[in-house]
Amino acid sequence: MASIGHVAVGMALGRYETGAAAPWRRRLAVMAFLSLMALLPDADVVAFALRIPYAATWGHRGASHSFVFAAAVALAVAALARWKGESATRWGLLTLGAVASHGILDTITDGGLGAALFWPFSNARVFAPVRPLPVAPIGAGMLSARGLYVSGVEFLVFLPAWLYALWPRKARAARSVQVP
Repeated sequence: MASIGHVAVGMALGRYETGAAAPWRRRLAVMAFLSLMALLPDADVVAFALRIPYAATWGHRGASHSFVFAAAVALAVAALARWKGESATRWGLLTLGAVASHGILDTITDGGLGAALFWPFSNARVFAPVRPLPVAPIGAGMLSARGLYVSGVEFLVFLPAWLYALWPRKARAARSVQVP
């Protein structure tokens, strides 16, 4: 994927977490954090620079795209949330959703090797039964006509998530209680 969908998922989760009443800085920070969590599995592109083969366990779309990896990151965030006095369960679940969504979304692309969702139990790369999204070129290839096409398709597919995340909402006014 071109990352547009991954960011949209993180932004929508951030909007869900903060709601309409949160100050805009908090909403922005939470949306940015969850977007980064949704993008985290693609940090494995460093494997190309380290000459780790694409199909290797730690290659692109390998172990970092698994549910176990998502759970480990979620546990770390939950521990940090507890330490900060926040709800560990809520932050753990939000992070799990953001990180795990990455591998799932990568399985609906029409190229690559699939994602190792079930690592370490299986190194098999899997695809979803239906694969409607075109696979994005890696690196500078995103600046090509193909990259622009993929970005456009992804933007349209994830438009509902973008609208949910960014549509302005008014905070509910506090009801005033009149005392007789």
